[in-house]
Amino acid sequence: MKRKDRAAETEAALKAAAKRVFAERGYLNSKIIDITTEAGRAAGSFYNHFAGKEELLEALLADLSEQTDDAASAADHLSDFTDPEAVRWHIAFYVRFYRENAATMRALQQAALVSESFAHTLARFTDEEMADILDHVRYLTAAGFRLPASPEVTLRLMFQLCDAFLQSWQQALPDLGEEEVIEAMTRFVYRGLTGRDY
Repeated sequence: MKRKDRAAETEAALKAAAKRVFAERGYLNSKIIDITTEAGRAAGSFYNHFAGKEELLEALLADLSEQTDDAASAADHLSDFTDPEAVRWHIAFYVRFYRENAATMRALQQAALVSESFAHTLARFTDEEMADILDHVRYLTAAGFRLPASPEVTLRLMFQLCDAFLQSWQQALPDLGEEEVIEAMTRFVYRGLTGRDY
């Protein structure tokens, strides 16, 4: 195996191990040695790839950004939020994205609590993600719908409400299945955006 391939394999192993360790212990309680042990790598190998735990988290954040970029270019992506199916598409994507990346999402929030620079990094990521779908909300104003606030404020409200609900879903409502969550959130968001039932 070539050195470049080995390096890529080690980096991937460290990121996968970090996700597992963060899920088990949380970001703040995780140590680099925990991650390298979980990855089955020497402790020093970590620093060949990342300057520290925060840089590793930034790499995981970049992976999340790539996932959302791929979704935006998917053939079945719907962008006109006057259509409830477009709202449903985005809710379904976000619910599944959150479930698959819950440990990383929690780690991002924990890191932002203790690092002002990382808080700015996370805020920038959030702003970029919301900017990518702002035009979806603007379809509503162009079609004559009266939003609760400006498209920017309405989008931030929608995003924060969905994010907060997903953070509590599996702990507070463990019997609520994924499809039920998608359906409830779609109805809630569509009604909030349009004043109409879905």
